[in-house]
Amino acid sequence: MTPIEEIAEAAGVARIWHDIFGSEQVIPEARLAPVLAALGYPVGSAAEIARSRDRLASEAATPPAMIITETGIETALPATLPQGVGALLVAEDGTSRPIALTNGRLAAVTEPGYYRLVLGKTELTLAVAPPTCHGIDALGDRHFWGPAVQIPALRGATPTPFGTFSELAEAAHLFAARRADAMMINPVHALFPGHGAGYSPYSPSSRLFLNTAMADPALLGLPPLPAAPGGALIDWAGALPARHAALRASFATLDAETRARIAADSAAEGPGLRRHAIFDALDSRFRPIGADGWRAWPAAFHDPDGVAVADFAREEAEEVEFHLFTQWLAREGLAAAQAAARKGGMAIGLIADLAVGVHGAGSDSWSLRGQMLDGLTIGAPPDPLGPQGQNWLLSSFSPRGLRESGYAPFIAMLRATLARAGGLRIDHAFGLARLWVVPAGQGSPEGAYLRYPFEDLLRLTALESHRAQALIVAEDLGTRPFGFTAAIEARKMLGMRVLWFERAADQGFIGPQDYAPMSLAMTGTHDTATVAGWWTGRDLDWAERLHRLAPGESRAAADAHRAWDRGRLWGTIGGGAPCPAVDDPAPVVRAALRHLGHTASRLALAPLEDLLALREQPNLPGTLDEHPNWRRRLGAPLADLLDDPATAERVETLAAARTEAFPGH
Repeated sequence: MTPIEEIAEAAGVARIWHDIFGSEQVIPEARLAPVLAALGYPVGSAAEIARSRDRLASEAATPPAMIITETGIETALPATLPQGVGALLVAEDGTSRPIALTNGRLAAVTEPGYYRLVLGKTELTLAVAPPTCHGIDALGDRHFWGPAVQIPALRGATPTPFGTFSELAEAAHLFAARRADAMMINPVHALFPGHGAGYSPYSPSSRLFLNTAMADPALLGLPPLPAAPGGALIDWAGALPARHAALRASFATLDAETRARIAADSAAEGPGLRRHAIFDALDSRFRPIGADGWRAWPAAFHDPDGVAVADFAREEAEEVEFHLFTQWLAREGLAAAQAAARKGGMAIGLIADLAVGVHGAGSDSWSLRGQMLDGLTIGAPPDPLGPQGQNWLLSSFSPRGLRESGYAPFIAMLRATLARAGGLRIDHAFGLARLWVVPAGQGSPEGAYLRYPFEDLLRLTALESHRAQALIVAEDLGTRPFGFTAAIEARKMLGMRVLWFERAADQGFIGPQDYAPMSLAMTGTHDTATVAGWWTGRDLDWAERLHRLAPGESRAAADAHRAWDRGRLWGTIGGGAPCPAVDDPAPVVRAALRHLGHTASRLALAPLEDLLALREQPNLPGTLDEHPNWRRRLGAPLADLLDDPATAERVETLAAARTEAFPGH
């Protein structure tokens, strides 16, 4: 290998990768160089190459901040740690005991947890994971079902511009009463406060804290916010600033006792919460004058530990307290929704969604300096579904930053997302093994794959799943890294099996018995066509309108291909009945839900859009304003919709299909 290729290998940047067809792709040095420079290993000259080699060697010689292992196995310690010394293991409760260290191998530990490992004068963290996540088997030998909902789309009896945790709690109650076991929700990570443009749940400011727009004081017994009716599409530009102002008015009415309770609860959450509240206070100060994120703030405020930030927090203490209040409202509101699910009898309750990355100018990127990628965004390489690739314009953790921090931000992120849920879906779970990174300002084709410490991240996920007693779903749709499927199956993570992608070699749809048992089956996701929309060609209408048909394909050709595919689908799910007309999706939706209920997958979730037989999907990937992404609302309160006989029949179809297919469970 050339010197640049050697540095790329040591830095975890893949020079060779295989596309969706298995074809080998080679990244030229000219494309490796900017990626390596952004990672801190410039290779533009012989001197830079020498310095980058020295830095990599120094990093390799640095003792780790954390060692991650599993219960019941000996652990080989890296040579950078002291050898031939006494070893002491200190548990989280403070108890300690000697532990054998023989020939550089630490004796097996039987109890999962985080320990302090003392080797002579050296101390580090030892994370001991169970062999698997808290699997679905722990809930009993049953096949579970439920809906997947977009919280902002929900309506309740009180007019609101978008759904909140109050409507979520009601939805949990309503579906629990209909024997549902789980309810998957969209990400509820923190967005920029009161910002009416950045409303995608998959582009958060922070994955450590919550979207305060979802908070509802009435859910916690405080005076309700003013009623504010909304239309068929959410007007985020008006609704989010208005909600922010209403929350400010609510904060102004708090009595001293409530404020003291909020302050105590906030302090118990740790210093990260206060730092995030300071970020939101600064964003609220500078955004009105045109600063979109911290990189556009005055330079003095770029350092979260700097004097300017400390002075601001002291001078604007009341503003910081307001943002702590909204986070408190959101935490308690989400907890109330999960409590409603479990009280209603759901075996799992809420399944949270963990976004793959964060906004590069948001709270996490500001506060976790050195632990996040800088100068790189993440996305996906070109493939047949996206010939130009995808640049999501998001940041994520730096592999080096994770190792140097003892994986602290990754652990904190998992805990924050699992704290008020019975399960977690990891969006683009391939990111545990590798991410496609793109130099700032470049397009996706200029990117490369960056390797992540897959086994370490899997073990930490299993440990946090064990501690939270929560399921883990790994969204594994797309081109899988080699060995990925076997690795997550071994950890008892549920992979995802979506109706549209479950095809046989001849492109026909597979039968329900052929679904992998340890998986989550769905009729669709927020990014795919609904069953009714697919059957009637609504997705093709959008593709034609937005010039997104396959290159060289006419609408007539797309319709002809869809007609053939309808026959394939109905041949699998139709039960021998006559094929419905294109403009009659109702029997197809029922059949798809029956098919879903019969799948061997231990968990089956139907998007609410399919339970309601809607034709429009929540999000159209690759679009911004061309399609009303994340703006659609239900046409009536959910309680009324579920009482509608046609909807009630569809919900019962799914519930009954689970019982029919697995009567002994």
